[in-house]
Amino acid sequence: MREFRAADYKAQHFDWKVENKVATLTLNRPEKKNPLTFDSYGELRDLFTNLVYANDVKAVVLTGAGGNFCSGGDVHEIIGPLTKMDMPELLEFTRMTGDAVKAMRMAPQPIVAAIDGICAGAGTMLACASDIRLGTARSKVAFLFVRVGLAGADMGACTLLPRLIGLSRAAELLYTGRAMPGDEAERFGFYNSLHESDDVLAAATSLARSLADGPTFGHAMTKKMLWQEWSAGLGECIEAEAQAQAICMKTKDFERAYTAFANKKSPVFAGD
Repeated sequence: MREFRAADYKAQHFDWKVENKVATLTLNRPEKKNPLTFDSYGELRDLFTNLVYANDVKAVVLTGAGGNFCSGGDVHEIIGPLTKMDMPELLEFTRMTGDAVKAMRMAPQPIVAAIDGICAGAGTMLACASDIRLGTARSKVAFLFVRVGLAGADMGACTLLPRLIGLSRAAELLYTGRAMPGDEAERFGFYNSLHESDDVLAAATSLARSLADGPTFGHAMTKKMLWQEWSAGLGECIEAEAQAQAICMKTKDFERAYTAFANKKSPVFAGD
């Protein structure tokens, strides 16, 4: 069986550390508010693809350095060169960025985003691809694609965002490209909760650790079902969940939970 040792991974274009089964990925170009480059897009795609084979990581925290999350694609390192590319090169790029989002959704680990300051353009899509988003009141979320003369349809925005906040609200944000302040983002349901800037990363890490200590096989199945059932009918979804839950009932974690309950103790899960 293929295995990927996430704790041994040496990131080239962002910071990466693993502690107590929780990986923390920090976009770390604070002088530019943590923009993405061609190389960082590719590394994000490849890393999350490899996390399918990682047994030492059970949850991921995604954040940015220097008081901002991510300002999107670097203007000079990405947008400038894109204006000079032909169609095959452009399509290769747009597929790569979408593959990064797909890899995040296909990774079995829950991803908790800690978002402060600027969360714009491609940064918003990294946030959308996460499972849970914790934000701050001072943060600003902006789907900027229309502001550079493009469609709001980028990296899955037209499918992910409406499912998070509703079609009408998503349409308005994607058409206008306006910045959504933190309190509005929470009210819309984009953020699960708001925290102080000094506390948001700790809150995200605490949540990720609690998930990593839970029935992680079950969490992976939940994430798979959330992704798989988007395009299925109710009957198909119910059957898929019946099969998924029956599989989970054969895990030792399920037996551990029952034994602990019978003995009036808290279960200690192991993810098997």
